[in-house]
Amino acid sequence: MSTVQTVLGTITPNLLGRTLTHEHVALDFEHFYRPPPPDFESELKAKISMSTLGYVRLYPYSSKENVRFYDGEALEAAKKDVLLYKKHGGGSIVENSSYGLKRNLEFIVELAKSTGVHFIAGTGHYIHAMQDASHASLTVEQMSDLYSKDIIAGLQVNGQVVKCGFIGEVASVYPIHDFEKNAIKAAGEIQEVLGCGVSMHPHRVTKAPFEIMRLYLEAGGRADKCVMSHLDLAKLGCYIQYHLFEPSAPSIS
Repeated sequence: MSTVQTVLGTITPNLLGRTLTHEHVALDFEHFYRPPPPDFESELKAKISMSTLGYVRLYPYSSKENVRFYDGEALEAAKKDVLLYKKHGGGSIVENSSYGLKRNLEFIVELAKSTGVHFIAGTGHYIHAMQDASHASLTVEQMSDLYSKDIIAGLQVNGQVVKCGFIGEVASVYPIHDFEKNAIKAAGEIQEVLGCGVSMHPHRVTKAPFEIMRLYLEAGGRADKCVMSHLDLAKLGCYIQYHLFEPSAPSIS
């Protein structure tokens, strides 16, 4: 029988309910911060409010408050959103924060317990530029070992064993950095062994998703166990996934 590994244990797929497949309830995106234009510096350095919201929407990566989702206020806002999601029929959330995004498993577990929403946590690596020294030089073998341990043995979170339920999101720039190639290959190797799902976040260069899939498939990964956020890849057999509800909004590559 198929099962889904949530942060609170395994469940059967029929218990998932309506599911958001690509969310981040807590992360640190400050790597992408860009200095604000001089004319709007004071507005973008100020606390986000109705009077500054328009500037933040125009320059989303120039407000430090807008790229940090880790303080108490941000976590409380995330909890309110999850409760609203639950109220209107939401059942599960796939949390895609991987190594490099400062994944907050403590908060994810607390949300699952307090809201009743199923959370599936990911393992894997985000882009090389966001890794700390302890991860920046990992080999394919070391990554494979880490991913399998996160999924099979789990991690200690406040005295509780918490297991990851998939590999993702695995992110890369273009040209793909050697570290990111290692992460893609490791994801393919572990997918072949464990049969778990994998979520990829490619660069927006058209060639990028196809190179990712080549590396992943050559490493042993199955296309029908992979999620890619680009519609033109359906013929490869991987799943497609929307994770921007306002595609016209400014975004990083």
